[in-house]
Formats: sequence, structure tokens, C-alpha cells
Amino acid sequence: MSKMTVAEAAAHFNVSKEAIHNRVRRGSLDCVIDHGVKYVLVGDKREEPVADNRYYDYIEKENEALKVRINKLENETQALRSQREQMLIDERDKIEQIYKERDDQLRSVLQVVASKFLTQATMDSVIDEAVTAEVIEPGPSLVSLKAFLKLKGYKAKRKEKIKTRFKKYSNQDERIIVEDGKLYLDPQHFDYRDLLK
Repeated sequence: MSKMTVAEAAAHFNVSKEAIHNRVRRGSLDCVIDHGVKYVLVGDKREEPVADNRYYDYIEKENEALKVRINKLENETQALRSQREQMLIDERDKIEQIYKERDDQLRSVLQVVASKFLTQATMDSVIDEAVTAEVIEPGPSLVSLKAFLKLKGYKAKRKEKIKTRFKKYSNQDERIIVEDGKLYLDPQHFDYRDLLK
């Protein structure tokens, strides 16, 4: 074991003087003070400074932990997106079902109303006639007498009496419109109960 000054020990280990003082403080190098001068005791074999890998190991562990956390968060985000999309699909299906149920209810109500008012005629024929009813200018509210009577559901004998009455008053009554020999009515604007008796 040899005795060196701090400067000589720094040159020997190829480090700074401060590094030697730090090693002495940590106890990795022994020292003696002789006549007020600090000497470092160095073994015959040249000592290599020990690299401190604890910091690098800590950083690598932290990086691994962060990678695991990122993967977990990405999986959670994907799961949340999938849940949101499924919720939107479910809500759309519910809304479609509600509209379908309301349409069915409305159809049922219309069938009940139609069956109450159209006892003589079949509903299918009335609906067909209403769809194909003869409408002429000047307005979309005009309906042929034939279609009007069919919608009312009168029996054939009564229909003939009413047609005769309408023909009789067609030249005198402004509520009756004659076009190409056919009689048209405007039930939205006029009341014809007096002629339907």
C-alpha cells in the first residue's frame, strides 16, 4: 500500500481532485494526515472506480412500469370507445322500436275509426277509392260524387236516390261543380247533409 497526495491519487485514478475527496468522505478510500497534509492510501493494485448502475436500473424499471401503464390505458380507452358505440347503437334501436310501436298504435286507431264510420263498405275498397278518387282543378279538395258516396258507405239503392237529387240541383246549387258531365263536390268547404237525406 502506498501513500499519495490528493493530486497524485487523482492522476493515478485519472479523476478530479473533488472525486478523490468524495471517495474519502464516502469511505471507499482511506486517508491519513501527516504533518497537516492529507495523504490517500492506495493499494499496489490499481483500483478502478466502480460504476454506479443503480440510477440506470431505476430509470429502466420506471420505463417498463410506464409502458405497462400506457398499454393498460390504451386498452381501457378502446373498451370505453366500444361501450360508447354500443350504447349509441342500442339507443338508435330503442328509438326505432318506439317509432314502430307508435306507427302500429296509430294504424290500430285508424282502423277502429274507419270501422266505426264505414260499416257498409269494406275498408280496403274505401281506401283504394280514396287513393284513386277523381280530383279536378281548380283545387285538391274536389272529389267526385261517386267517390264521395262510396266513402260514405251507402247502399246501392240509396246511392241512386242521392245521385238523382244531386243531378236535379246541380244547375242551381253552387256547391255542386259539373265538369265534363260528372258531378264534383268540395266537402272540405261545404256541407251537403241537406242533399244526403
